[in-house]
Amino acid sequence: MADPRRAAELIERSSELDGAIMAIGEADTGKTSTLISIARRAVARGRSVAIIDGDVGASTVGPATCVGLKVLRTEGDFDDLATPDVLKFVGSTSPEGVVLPYVVAVGTLVEEARATADLVLVDTTGETSGVIGQTVKYHLAEMMKPVLVIAMRRGEELEPVVGMLRRFFSVRVAEVDPLDEVNPMDPIQRQEARAAAFRVDLGDDPPKWRVQTTVFAPTLPVGFDKERLHELLVGVQDEKGYCLGLGILEHTDGTVRVATRHGDQMRGLRLGSLRVDPKTYTTTRVRLRELIFGI
Repeated sequence: MADPRRAAELIERSSELDGAIMAIGEADTGKTSTLISIARRAVARGRSVAIIDGDVGASTVGPATCVGLKVLRTEGDFDDLATPDVLKFVGSTSPEGVVLPYVVAVGTLVEEARATADLVLVDTTGETSGVIGQTVKYHLAEMMKPVLVIAMRRGEELEPVVGMLRRFFSVRVAEVDPLDEVNPMDPIQRQEARAAAFRVDLGDDPPKWRVQTTVFAPTLPVGFDKERLHELLVGVQDEKGYCLGLGILEHTDGTVRVATRHGDQMRGLRLGSLRVDPKTYTTTRVRLRELIFGI
């Protein structure tokens, strides 16, 4: 059981810090809730706070598969926490297979946040073990140089990654118990919550825009079978390389269209690593290298 006095002390002290704080932990341990509590306390002190939501599988700021940045200066800003100020597309609900795009997205937004906020709070995905989990946390810490890492641990599952961060970066780590009020979701509940989140951003029956195959990144090779793009998730990009929101590709009779609410400002499309059923919003994973090059 979490010690409420220790949690309150952590929130109080963290709200006074300058720089970046990174939260790590498995799913449903309370990373997001803890960071929001720190943000509220800091804003109440008259400070500006940036939350960078890197939990691409269970996003709070912006849609899933994206990293979102929200700057908070007043209590009223928390009422619209889901709407990001800046969005970067990763294209997956897990960093597996997209470690570089994921780290670059978080890193880019951390640098932007430092220019406008006193305190930068970075939420991360629930992958904390194995090669993927440790590689991601290593590079995030290397890049942002956090003044504190908050490790939400149930037992000893975070010992390898915490030991690594302390060894290589001499970073301060506060190890705390999961919040009591967090209700863990089973896989079916998590899938349903993710589908609901996709529905919010994509909308029901969004407008469809005809697109040429030259608008995609990565660039499609000559002779590519466009039918393989059908129901692929894409990030709708503006002229500055930021993501406006999500879209789903549709291939019909040799023509490719993107279903999205963000077509008016669309300058290009980033290919994601998921197929999305436009009726149920359930997803299946796609390996981009296999999709594009057949390997």
